[in-house]
Amino acid sequence: MSTVDLTLTDRRGRAYWAVADCWNVVRRGLTYYQRQPILIAWQLGFPIISVLLYGYVFGGAMKSPDGGSVRDFLMPGMFAMTMAFGFMNTAIAVVTDASKGVIDRFRSMPMAPSAVVTGRGVNDLIVACAELTILAVTAFAMGWRSDGGVVKALAAFGLLLLLRFCLIWVGILLGLLVPTTEAAGGLYAVAFPLTMISSVFVPPSTMPDWLGTVAAWNPISSTAAAARELFGNPVASDGSWIQEHALLMAVVWPLVITAVFLPLAVRRFQRLSR
Repeated sequence: MSTVDLTLTDRRGRAYWAVADCWNVVRRGLTYYQRQPILIAWQLGFPIISVLLYGYVFGGAMKSPDGGSVRDFLMPGMFAMTMAFGFMNTAIAVVTDASKGVIDRFRSMPMAPSAVVTGRGVNDLIVACAELTILAVTAFAMGWRSDGGVVKALAAFGLLLLLRFCLIWVGILLGLLVPTTEAAGGLYAVAFPLTMISSVFVPPSTMPDWLGTVAAWNPISSTAAAARELFGNPVASDGSWIQEHALLMAVVWPLVITAVFLPLAVRRFQRLSR
């Protein structure tokens, strides 16, 4: 390498290479999807099937809190559930890379250590945007409408992506902890209660008192309630503090989760070489 190249490298600094390496990891992830279209079909097709299943098959057994269209109440909850379930895709992708030695190869290369973790996060957030877009189009075709205005609707989608963003770090940490892809698949036993014990499908007030309290304080419930409020859809609230401040908690919960799990994920990745 020439003196000019060394000077240019020093001038760019570590921050530049951290961003550049992160983008290379993102491009690698998107290229993998391009060459394995079945993964795209699964990740984008599953939300559509879920919306159709709950909207048409189970929708008749559900009731909207205001007595109106059940789809207006259900769809924001489905958006939140899909964003929450996404951490499973993250965990499986990470453990797959680890089991195939991809992460070891990354660690042996002259690249920023943070790029592997942040690149995975950015890649998954891009996929989440695609999932949310397809979900919204499908819901619109089924008759769901946002009556809160364009600005509030964009804010609602922003909160949904914020929930997905914070759970990405949970997925990365779990992917670095579990030993095999089979073990990662067993995490669905955690994911289902996490999403079901919430206000995604029914108001917490319809549950037993203790279970309703757990559901109300579920971060997914706060995001679902905040999205319903911003979309102008029916909101179920029993007057409790957590439900009356859903908008606030839809921001606080993801920030707290990110503050806890992002450092843990980075630390776990750094300890892989020890």
